[in-house]
Amino acid sequence: MRQILLLIFLFFASQWVFRKLRRATERTAQTGPQPGAGNSTGTAGATYRRSGRAPGDAPQLTDPLVRCAQCGVHTPSSESLVVAGKRFCCSDHAHRYAARPTGRDAR
Repeated sequence: MRQILLLIFLFFASQWVFRKLRRATERTAQTGPQPGAGNSTGTAGATYRRSGRAPGDAPQLTDPLVRCAQCGVHTPSSESLVVAGKRFCCSDHAHRYAARPTGRDAR
């Protein structure tokens, strides 16, 4: 009985140690090695750099996506067309939106 308890204890202790090591390696890979930790290059020779964001943040897109007013498709803002303050994915949708009746004519 004592051997079974010892094996169970060793199993949980080893799981705890492996989790700690995995978290430490993930943290080092994300933020780079600590000062004085020796070599600052990875296995591929690339240097680690600290990012200016928190580890859980999503990466920022260089060109934000905007939604088409006609169909709802998201396109990069540099590729979208702006007509009457609305954004469209193509000129066809801009023409359809502009040709749509408004006001009292919409009935």
